[in-house]
Amino acid sequence: MVGNTTSNWQKKIGSQRDWVWRGWQIRYTYVRCQNNHETLEGHNLENPPILLLHGFGASIGHWQHNINALSQKHTVYALDLVGFGASEKAIANYDVSFWVEQVYEFWQTFIQVPVILVGNSIGSLVSLVATATYPDIVALLIMISLPDPAAQAEVMPAWLLPTVEFIQNIVASPVLLRAVFSVVRRPSVIRRWVKIAYSNPDRITEELVDILAEPPNDRGATRAFCILFKIMGSTKLGPSVKALLPTLETPILLIWGKQDLLVPAKFANPSQFVQLNPRLKLEEIDNAGHCPHDECPEIVNDLILNWIAQQKQQYT
Repeated sequence: MVGNTTSNWQKKIGSQRDWVWRGWQIRYTYVRCQNNHETLEGHNLENPPILLLHGFGASIGHWQHNINALSQKHTVYALDLVGFGASEKAIANYDVSFWVEQVYEFWQTFIQVPVILVGNSIGSLVSLVATATYPDIVALLIMISLPDPAAQAEVMPAWLLPTVEFIQNIVASPVLLRAVFSVVRRPSVIRRWVKIAYSNPDRITEELVDILAEPPNDRGATRAFCILFKIMGSTKLGPSVKALLPTLETPILLIWGKQDLLVPAKFANPSQFVQLNPRLKLEEIDNAGHCPHDECPEIVNDLILNWIAQQKQQYT
C-alpha cells in the first residue's frame, strides 16, 4: 500500500509517464522549464534539457530534491533504468551498455536535442559511457560518485582475478540470493543499509526508505536482483573509467562526497580523473556521502546550475 510519505515525494518529481522500450514497461518523469519563454518542442533554446539517471537500488524518486530546483532553468527528465524503480524488473543481460541503449532510445523518442546528462553512482557510469558512445546527444556531463568497474582488477594480481570471480559466482547463486533478497528488501534493513551511503543520519527519512523499499516488492524483482547482483560485482559491468575519460571532449563536472564509504575518495582518488581530462572539473563536498544530491541538495543544485552557467559563458 502506498503511504502518505510516498504520496509526498511523488508530488515533487513532476509528471510521471510510462514508456514501452523493447517490450518492457519503463517509468520516467519530466518537468518543463519554469522560465521557458522561447521553446523548441518544449525545450528552452538557451538552456539544454537535463536527463537524470539514478544509482543502484534507487529510482526517479531519489531526485525529489533536485528536479524542481533544476527546472527553474532547464526542462528536466528523470528515467528509471530497467530493473529499478517502477520500470520493469526484466530478465535481461544487464550491464552498462544495455542501459546506455535504453538512455539513447529514450533520448531519440522524447528529447532529440543535446542534453545535460546527470548521473549518480551507476547512473554516472551509464552517463559516462553514453557520452563516449553517443557524443552528439550530450552537451554537458555531470557525474556524482563515479564507480570504476576496472578498479578491482587494478588492485589485485591478474592471476588472482579468476579465483575472485569464481567465489563471487558462488556467492551470487540464485538460491542464496533469493534468501538474501527476502531479508534486504525489508524497510528496517534498507534503513540500516542506507546509513552506509549517507554521512548525515538525519537525511535518512521515512520518505527515503519508502522510495527505496517499494521497487523490491514488484513482480520479478527477486529474479532481476539475482542477475543485477552478479554483474555489479564484476569487471564485466562496464569499461574502465580511466580508459574512457581521456577520449571525451564534452565538458565534465565530477561531484564527490568526502565521506563516501561506498566509493571512498581515498580509494578512488578522484583527483586522478582531472589529470586524465583537462575539461573535467572536480568538486568535493564536505559532510556528504555517496548520494550528495539527496543528502545536501541545495549545495549540489547550486554547483550544477553555476557550472552550467559558466560553461555557457565560456563556449558561447
